[in-house]
Amino acid sequence: MDAPRKKKNRWLRFILFLLFMIWLSIGAYKMIFGRKETIISPIPDTPIVQPTQAPKKFTFFQKKKTPDDLAQKINTVINDEWNDYSIVIEDYGSDFALRQSEAEIFIAASINKLPILAALYYLANKGDIDLDDTITLQAADVQDYGTGSIRYDKPGTVYSIKTLAKLMIKQSDNTAAYILANHTIGFTKLADLATQWGLTQTDMVKNNTSNQDIAKLFRMIHDGKITDNAHTQEMLSFLKDTDHETRLPAKLPDKAITYHKIGTEVGVIHDAGIITDGKTTYYIGIFTKGTAENEQTDALMAEVSKVVYEYLSK
Repeated sequence: MDAPRKKKNRWLRFILFLLFMIWLSIGAYKMIFGRKETIISPIPDTPIVQPTQAPKKFTFFQKKKTPDDLAQKINTVINDEWNDYSIVIEDYGSDFALRQSEAEIFIAASINKLPILAALYYLANKGDIDLDDTITLQAADVQDYGTGSIRYDKPGTVYSIKTLAKLMIKQSDNTAAYILANHTIGFTKLADLATQWGLTQTDMVKNNTSNQDIAKLFRMIHDGKITDNAHTQEMLSFLKDTDHETRLPAKLPDKAITYHKIGTEVGVIHDAGIITDGKTTYYIGIFTKGTAENEQTDALMAEVSKVVYEYLSK
């Protein structure tokens, strides 16, 4: 082997040896100076407790609502002022219900306009009736008694079916109800629908019904079982803010909305409907016999309604 090549090999071995020594030195340095002692903390005198939620405050349980309890409150308000009456309460958000004389048959008075309204909108949804069709008032149609403004209109005046429905409910117009029941729907069809809906104590010809039947019909309207949503909302709009607000709605807070229908004849004072404040929704029907049509009767009915609302909404 020549001298230059031997010299090159020596330098290569030297460089490798030098790199080995550097690596060895670094390892020794880490072993001596790089190790850190583990610090063991002393055991605390008291155990450490992890944070938890604040303890719940003790609260008294609310008294359970019962029909007997509510009935007692209602009877205290009525205080023998009414001798013959029916009160039905159905909470739509629970199984709470008060049913006092629910099956007793009463003269319906203008409560019978609710089945007419329901039948009209049921048939409109089926396409059998067009609510925009018009009807010309005839002299023979005029019911010249009780409530409503149409009886003061001249024969020949033209109304849409929807307008008649609105006046029938908001004004409790008797002429509008007569036209819709006799000409637009027909009493045979009304009777068939009442049977179909299970209104077994409602007779549209004799003008009889019960609190039980009206409660059932209001629930069907509320649940959308009579017609579609748009027509249901239209019906409810007629039942709200009527010309007769001195009974069920009179003493309720502004946030409570009442969809209802009154009935009034000699010795017969009724009001029935749905009341809701967005949280609590319920049916209330108050039917009476042998009561006078005056401010005292309306005020007493309003006070009963207030007691029911306060009981169910608390």
